[in-house]
Amino acid sequence: MAERSHWRLPVHRRAVRDRLLGCLVEAGGEVSFLISQAAQLVVATETEWQLPPKPQALEQYLTEQFKAAQGQIKVYGKQDWMAPVASGSGAPAAMVVCPCSTGTLSAIATGASNNLIERAADVALKERRKLILVPREMPLSSIHLENMLKLSQMGAVIMPASPGFYHKPQSIDDLIDFVVARILGQLGNGAGAYSALGRVAPRPACGWSGASECPIRSDEYSDSLRR
Repeated sequence: MAERSHWRLPVHRRAVRDRLLGCLVEAGGEVSFLISQAAQLVVATETEWQLPPKPQALEQYLTEQFKAAQGQIKVYGKQDWMAPVASGSGAPAAMVVCPCSTGTLSAIATGASNNLIERAADVALKERRKLILVPREMPLSSIHLENMLKLSQMGAVIMPASPGFYHKPQSIDDLIDFVVARILGQLGNGAGAYSALGRVAPRPACGWSGASECPIRSDEYSDSLRR
């Protein structure tokens, strides 16, 4: 049975989310996408995207937007407890929450599992799979830091979306690619995303070749990818 990875992406870091999702689709994977009501509202107010509210319509919309093969992107509702990522027997090999709000961080740290996004993260932890959290807020309070420490001690990777400048970025895209490449590197493919001296590979080559399956999820999104 193929291993499955799991990611979480945010609407607030739309450029990073889109780039990462694009890389995963480009890699030929099967993506499971989850979105909350809050995310729908944020997308409608902060971006030009008009995301359909129903899972089936959203699935078709994303398939067209990212030029994915039919059936390559699957969309599940936030209360769809029968989704594969909700079960330990269908746990992905890795999960990325990118970005991760401090509210979601808290819910994951306490094992709340109030929605499918939180449940998927809980499954990743209990099954000892890689869980990567990309916090999106600053400054951080003691509560936020304590939750990060707690999750780190559980084995999660805390990875703020902080781009480097040593590769001499020439554009915003270069900064976005840096963060995406670091995320992909955590999934086991650093070499494909970087050039010799740590410079981000030119777009659109993302070079992802990590786990067999890799879902993506966001603060209010959860996407999963299977290769």
